[in-house]
Amino acid sequence: MSAPDGSPVGTERSIGQLFASATTELSALVHDEIALAKAQLKQDVKRGATSGGAFSLAGAVLVFSLPMLNFALAYGIRTWSHWNLAICFLLSFAANVLVAAALALIGVVFAKKAKKGRGPQKVAASVKQTAGVLQKAKPHPRAGLPQDRGPEAIEAVARSSS
Repeated sequence: MSAPDGSPVGTERSIGQLFASATTELSALVHDEIALAKAQLKQDVKRGATSGGAFSLAGAVLVFSLPMLNFALAYGIRTWSHWNLAICFLLSFAANVLVAAALALIGVVFAKKAKKGRGPQKVAASVKQTAGVLQKAKPHPRAGLPQDRGPEAIEAVARSSS
């Protein structure tokens, strides 16, 4: 087994190697968080677009199909049942309203799903939590370290490289 930087586990690594490994892992974490935010935002946009499309289709059904469908359906019902023509037109209109209501219901379902999608907010909270943990992290005091490897020297190196 080996450490992320390729050195064998169990061997002592220098402060520079540890710092480089931590920096690499932190950079990878930030990149992964950004990729996650993009993926979740894309999913939310897709749901919103589906909702908008369903609402548009419901409106188009009501606007463009009512005249033609009403005439065709009303005369078809009249031919089949021999009812009064006014009742046949009311039945054809009711059928169109039912189709539009079903499409509007689909739009509402997808709109609720898009509204519930809180992907970017979850990622932002996770990034803030990670940053908070990293800000509170302090090196453990070690006895017997040479002066150039003491906590003050480590903090100076960390400040100069950031």
